[in-house]
Amino acid sequence: MSSGFSRKDSGPISGVLIYEVNKDYKPITQTESTTKTESDTKTSSESIAKTSTQDLATIQTTLGNIVIQLNKDVAPKTVDSFTKLANSRFYDGTLFHRIIPGFVIQGGDPNTKSGSPQTWGAGGPGYTVPAEFSSLKHTKYVVSMARQEGDINSAGSQFFIVLGDAPFLDGKYTIFGEVIEGKDVVDKLGSLKTNSADQPVDVEQARIKSIRIS
Repeated sequence: MSSGFSRKDSGPISGVLIYEVNKDYKPITQTESTTKTESDTKTSSESIAKTSTQDLATIQTTLGNIVIQLNKDVAPKTVDSFTKLANSRFYDGTLFHRIIPGFVIQGGDPNTKSGSPQTWGAGGPGYTVPAEFSSLKHTKYVVSMARQEGDINSAGSQFFIVLGDAPFLDGKYTIFGEVIEGKDVVDKLGSLKTNSADQPVDVEQARIKSIRIS
């Protein structure tokens, strides 16, 4: 279990806070996850499927490709920003710099291209995107925006993919998509060996080669 789960404070980690209220968080076990009903597991994906404009983002990683269905109807400003950054190759060469098994993998920080690990999590695009909260839930494989502590309108370029249901994030972070292909790749990334700061030990395995929109 990552040391992140044993924190007693609620301060930011790696510069961007995405679990301020999970002091007692425990990853869902395999047994617990199999007891969910079919309707429970489809809630988020069905909501996105009904409203999405069907824009897709393909994240090419060292371990394989991840395809995300973007939800522009629910989070238009967020999707527009993400698309702009992807098309400008902003994300190329960045890392999934924060990995917490059963919780999230987080990426999108330009500092991870060449900066010191001490700076990972503090970078951004030079502007912020306002919060776009919705009724969508932070269920497994949902994609949401990271942000700074205490400011819901501080999202920039960093995003995270949820590895296990995280209802304590609902209404606090902007959901803008969901993984529809490459879920096995997400699981592999979420299982990478990490150091005490939840950073990947083998950074090349956590590398984002590119993100392309179609």
